[in-house]
Amino acid sequence: MNFCEHCEGQRFDRAQVLRVLRGMRKTLRKDRQADEALVKAIKAVSALEIPHLERLDETVDGQVIH
Repeated sequence: MNFCEHCEGQRFDRAQVLRVLRGMRKTLRKDRQADEALVKAIKAVSALEIPHLERLDETVDGQVIH
């Protein structure tokens, strides 16, 4: 499946966040409260919907709106 540049960037950003959270979880596994908090954070980020924004050809003050 191909994604537009915007959606691909959003997927990359989410993947980076998930990698960091999972790395923190490995480091802090002995701390039960931290582990539980990180599990919740990972689930929340994983569940985020990535909206697709259609590119508009309109310009405002010389900037393209996307």
